[in-house]
Amino acid sequence: MKAKMSIIHHSLRVVLPQQVLKKGCLLWITLAFLSATFVRAETLSFKDKRGVTVAIDTPVKRAIIHINYEIIPALGVWDRVVGMGSTAFTNDLVKATKPLTQKIPVVGDINRINAEHVASLKADLLITWNYNIEELRFIEQKGKTKVVAFYPESLGEFYDMLRTMGALFGKKREASYTIQRMEQLFNLVRKKAVTNSPESKRRVLWLGGKPTVVICRNEPINNIIEMTGAKNPASTINKRNTEVSMEQIMAWDPEVIFITGHATYSAKDIMNNPQWKHVKAVRHGRVYKAPEWSTWSPRLAPVTLWMASRIYPERYRDVNLEKCIDEFCRAVFHIPYAKVTQIER
Repeated sequence: MKAKMSIIHHSLRVVLPQQVLKKGCLLWITLAFLSATFVRAETLSFKDKRGVTVAIDTPVKRAIIHINYEIIPALGVWDRVVGMGSTAFTNDLVKATKPLTQKIPVVGDINRINAEHVASLKADLLITWNYNIEELRFIEQKGKTKVVAFYPESLGEFYDMLRTMGALFGKKREASYTIQRMEQLFNLVRKKAVTNSPESKRRVLWLGGKPTVVICRNEPINNIIEMTGAKNPASTINKRNTEVSMEQIMAWDPEVIFITGHATYSAKDIMNNPQWKHVKAVRHGRVYKAPEWSTWSPRLAPVTLWMASRIYPERYRDVNLEKCIDEFCRAVFHIPYAKVTQIER
């Protein structure tokens, strides 16, 4: 998702009354004229995940953040947010960083947005995901709010999304710094994975909302598994995720299993299920549930470090996980790690 910038220059013609010049204000007027001449508006044009080309005047002043709300504190744009999806209000990072005095309206849940409510908020922009193309088109037609749909299918697309949001809000520097801090943790993981030979790559599955739903090739989590030096048996499937049979999972025989933090079942549920007893990860007690952190978030970096330390614990004995995550949270979100949900050790 490459952002294309176009600049619109506005010129200003000023007629100066002769009597003003006679009052010794020539320098002040000259400076004011020069300042006005260099005022410019930027229009950011790019294709979103729907394939729709959008052109948005930046920096955006009023935005509805239906998803991607964990990026708000990283960019420092709480003062621009005039609406959010309902799931944001149960998010630990949102609760830890949102100003208590700021009451933000709810525009819908994860799968539906109230078009009339959106129109009433007079926002410049709605940031969401490409869940219902017709509904998003209706929202655009209903009012003057522009819509941008994201759905990152790789770490590279996540970075593109983060840079685009930085450009939309006039926060390019903050977006670049966030990526820099993420890369610091990723580089630590890459360094630890460098000695992996193909035969030593451990088999790792990431399970979704149901135990038989697995993350496949087109998800950032797949990139993360590979970054740790492991391999995702489901990466041969060219989808974001899919449901598979128990027989397929047993054939893959994963050595480590992770469960998405938003699942309603736990690691113990898998461990105690007789259907899973022959899977290697279950036999060796290596099933872990991730925290309820969004993976469309800068927190993907500390999640990666945690995953790597669970997949190859012998390689991370010299790494203080809590310290690394705390430094990341303070640098990117400006809060200590203690203020958000802790990752399972």
